Amino acid sequence: MKLSKSLARTRDGLVAALDIGCSKVCCFIARCDADGRPRVIGIGQQAARGIKNGTVTDMAGAEATILNAVHAAEQMAGETISHVVVSLAGGHPVSSSIGVQIALNGHEVRDTDLRRAFEQGHHAFGLKKGGANGNGAAHLTDGFQADNGRQMIHSIPTGYTIDGNRGIRDPRGMFGDRLGVKIHFVTAASGAVRNLTTCIRKCHLDVTDYVVASYAAGLAALAEDELELGATVIDMGGGMTSIAVFYEGSVAFTDVVPVGGNHVTKDIARGLSTTLAHAERLKTLYGHAMSTGADDRELIDVPQVGEDDERNARQVPRSLLIGIVQPRLEETFELVRSRLEASGFDKLGGRRVVLTGGASLLPGMRELGGLILDKQLRIGRPTRIEGLAEATAGPAYATCAGLLLYGIAEARVAPDTPSHVEDRTEGVFGRVGHWLREHF
Repeated sequence: MKLSKSLARTRDGLVAALDIGCSKVCCFIARCDADGRPRVIGIGQQAARGIKNGTVTDMAGAEATILNAVHAAEQMAGETISHVVVSLAGGHPVSSSIGVQIALNGHEVRDTDLRRAFEQGHHAFGLKKGGANGNGAAHLTDGFQADNGRQMIHSIPTGYTIDGNRGIRDPRGMFGDRLGVKIHFVTAASGAVRNLTTCIRKCHLDVTDYVVASYAAGLAALAEDELELGATVIDMGGGMTSIAVFYEGSVAFTDVVPVGGNHVTKDIARGLSTTLAHAERLKTLYGHAMSTGADDRELIDVPQVGEDDERNARQVPRSLLIGIVQPRLEETFELVRSRLEASGFDKLGGRRVVLTGGASLLPGMRELGGLILDKQLRIGRPTRIEGLAEATAGPAYATCAGLLLYGIAEARVAPDTPSHVEDRTEGVFGRVGHWLREHF
């Protein structure tokens, strides 16, 4: 199968991922080995500027941050990139599902039938052709936009039926009278996507695909059994917490909660009258998601705002710090729980939850999350990727690693051939699953 334009336009099979978060911008550059495994050869990251809650607020600041991160990765890799797969957390991503049916009249299911079903689903969902979709990836979103100023980011089949028979993974070659397809759509505000695209293009880069952050994190952090049996990914970033529910090898629901690790830092700064930099340090060194009986006996030094002399630092019990941190984290998990329950996908994801993102590194997150969500939690780290150093192999880099896997899976499919439609109907996880079984 020939490589898509996205990978063919890079040299030597390079693929690049750009994770634009609220606290950091990270770029991974990878090359596929001879056996098809991605190996990271370049890493660059910068503290995010000009970006708030995944949305560009200062074009110049965001452009400089992206340029520096990409340049550092290119220098390490000794290569120059022109296309990137980009994470999307801003633009208020909305997840919706719709089911459509088309007549087969007794003949076998062909690629043209699948195309027809998807087109019917797009129109039933209220999407229309909009020409260029603003992200340079017309082969994924097909340029579909909604009348309400939203743009399609993902269109993923999550199940097929033939004459009412469910549980069909791949209907091609089967016979019946009616083909049913359930499609999961993810849309985002067109303005936010265009602003981000414009900023990236000013860095002389083209966006191959946009991928919802929690979706990408699940690609990297979930085990194959978790993909199949059902699991929920909670990607806890600096400004936002993204949710994705996976079932039967596909993503069935995504959502975003506008609360993250930076909110905890600001609460500490306000509550202890210290600077944001010192608040972040206190959170990292002494923070914990749950209080213990020994916290009252441990004193910590808190530098005060406007005081240059460290001798003027105030000593407070550690319990005071944790008393600020824990309520905010409880609120975050409670918001996640309410979103899952309201969506109806809470049970579909089973009792397994995987935490990713930099904010998940705070001690006690696993225990607190399990208590509030009433599920089994584990910390997810990027897998299936070679060449990651220990410092970049943690949950904070799961999204960026997942973007590489997504980009490689898409790059193995040509957008202008029937085989592209064939592989797309299985969903990204279907293709990734086939690739993993082949190479691992």
